[in-house]
Amino acid sequence: MKIRKTWGAVLGASALLALAACGGSSDSNGSDEAATEDSAAVTAGEDITIAVITHGDDGVFWSVAQKGAEAAGKALGITMNYQGANNNAQDQAQMIEQAVTDGVDGIAVSLADPKALEGALKKVVDAGIPLITLNSGSDLFKGLGAITHVGQDETIAGRGAGERLKAAGGTVMLCAKQEQSNVALETRCNAAAETFGGKVIQITTSGDADRVAQQGEIKAALDADPSINAFLGTGPVIAVDGANAAAELGRTMPIGGFDLSTEILDYINQDKLTFTIDQQQFLQGYLAVVFLYLNITNKNTVGGGLPVMTGPGFVDKSNVVAVQELVGKGTR
Repeated sequence: MKIRKTWGAVLGASALLALAACGGSSDSNGSDEAATEDSAAVTAGEDITIAVITHGDDGVFWSVAQKGAEAAGKALGITMNYQGANNNAQDQAQMIEQAVTDGVDGIAVSLADPKALEGALKKVVDAGIPLITLNSGSDLFKGLGAITHVGQDETIAGRGAGERLKAAGGTVMLCAKQEQSNVALETRCNAAAETFGGKVIQITTSGDADRVAQQGEIKAALDADPSINAFLGTGPVIAVDGANAAAELGRTMPIGGFDLSTEILDYINQDKLTFTIDQQQFLQGYLAVVFLYLNITNKNTVGGGLPVMTGPGFVDKSNVVAVQELVGKGTR
């Protein structure tokens, strides 16, 4: 592996992220020239390849995480290869093994189904390739040999959701999950049950891909138990589908969701949905690439043995307008 630059690229990437976060522009010709020089240094190119391999699809959540990873790769001037396995753990494991065979310099993976990935991740570690987990797996990364985890603590997020739905008057909750065998979604529902204080019913739908079917499944569960007076969807699409199912039945209840989309924010703004939890997936993709780069080029580790948290944060009627513009740009 040939490494031609280190800190110039990292500092440049950090500066670009800060500038983007501020919506910044330079104030003078001197600043413009400095920015131009930094940009040239950052994008000069480097013989480093990082693979980001998730269980995700190209939907509203993972497309933003991918943009974050791509932005970091571009800012650092390295090769960043992103792949999503569309919720197929076997395909994700094969993608990881292929990345090892290809001799990439660093690998970041999501851990929706950690048992299915154990063998592939062992090959990463045995090959001496730095590994970071992102999104799901905050309590498992150390046991799998990863440097750190970038994401939110799903237990904290779920407990927060349960507290909010209880405070809004819920006493019987339906918690609906959109994926089979996703440990993060299981944790969200289980943690919500801890703080909700009332009865919690959990279902797993056929998934976001068929929204008509998913909405029908949620409607059937609500219709089967008239005492349900709170709903939690473990993603942005399923939360909206739950709100539509409740509306079809003429049922009014507090409704919470996870993650951001234009649609879910519109529903919050229109008082059709109570809140959603933001884990800032753009940062998950971006920071995973930057942290791997720092380890490859300077042997840095981040987190001190703990995960690096990008959430949870709550979006409700009080702050939804401020977030909507950024979601429209595809960075939140």
